[in-house]
Amino acid sequence: MADPELDFTTGDSGASATYPMQCSALRKNGYVVLKGHPCKIVEMSTSKTGKHGHAKVNLVGIDIFTNKKHEDMCPSTHNMDVPSIKRIDYQLLNINENYMTLMSDNGDIREDLRVPDSDVGREIEAKFEAGDEFMVTVISAMGEECAVATKVLGTK
Repeated sequence: MADPELDFTTGDSGASATYPMQCSALRKNGYVVLKGHPCKIVEMSTSKTGKHGHAKVNLVGIDIFTNKKHEDMCPSTHNMDVPSIKRIDYQLLNINENYMTLMSDNGDIREDLRVPDSDVGREIEAKFEAGDEFMVTVISAMGEECAVATKVLGTK
């Protein structure tokens, strides 16, 4: 019989938070996981093949959530993880105790996202105080989410 301890009420599609890509196929302005952080590649350089036959790729990336710089080196023939990144635009409805009330295109409301402690967060608060109607772009990768940009709501 079925184990009563197992809970099947929720589940995900089984999709991984990352997928492998050969190091030599990565490109500047692309994304990669460096030291466990999803990063946007800002610099890439390839060294010559050494005595062991592998060209090394030196990667410099900026964390997409914290804007911290991370560096890593990898043989060009090895695989590196690339984060699966999702961007969603929400309309900002309210800010309550530093949490945003956001509405998606299909009318779903979510209130679980904090106003980021960054320039974008200050911009969101300033626009909200001014009474502007605008969209907040939320980026999600590897189980983390963060508001990364705003854009003016197009007049319909």
